[in-house]
Amino acid sequence: MSTLACAADAVGPGEAIRVVIDDREVCIARTEDGTVHAIDDLCTHGEVSLAEGEVSGCTIECWLHGSAFDLRTGVPQTPPAFEPVEVFTAEERDGGIWVDLTPAS
Repeated sequence: MSTLACAADAVGPGEAIRVVIDDREVCIARTEDGTVHAIDDLCTHGEVSLAEGEVSGCTIECWLHGSAFDLRTGVPQTPPAFEPVEVFTAEERDGGIWVDLTPAS
């Protein structure tokens, strides 16, 4: 079941924000091409907010130690993180970004 996470215009191209949905911290990121993604907000290496990192292509880089995570799969692309973050289905519709907290397969 999808939940309204934020207004669509709250996240510009190449940006990310942190939202809380049902007590879960989620990073909503928009790539430069306008695609929206939703992943677990905490870096699996340092437990800091990924939403504070930099979006580049289809990755987001943790600002603290530099691990980059694929926004589509959650898999880390660079160390020091080795564990993936959870990925959720995100959809932009009706002026909002909707997220389903069921982990995407």
